[in-house]
Amino acid sequence: MNLYLQALEADKNGNWDKAHELVQDLSTADAAWIHAYLHRKEGDKFNAGYWYNRAGKDFFSGTLEEEWEMLWEHFNG
Repeated sequence: MNLYLQALEADKNGNWDKAHELVQDLSTADAAWIHAYLHRKEGDKFNAGYWYNRAGKDFFSGTLEEEWEMLWEHFNG
């Protein structure tokens, strides 16, 4: 399983810290998207906005669950 899916699974299982650790040092747009999602979940909109920008994405306006599902499908596809 790739690091992106591992991060998403860790988040799903309630381990935000592990999810963040898995993506924080990766420099890809995909990692930035997960990083943005994680900071949005944390409630840090400013930091999330920075990471959405790095990912080339607009700030996600749906629920956290919807974004998690979108991420899972993107990386599992």
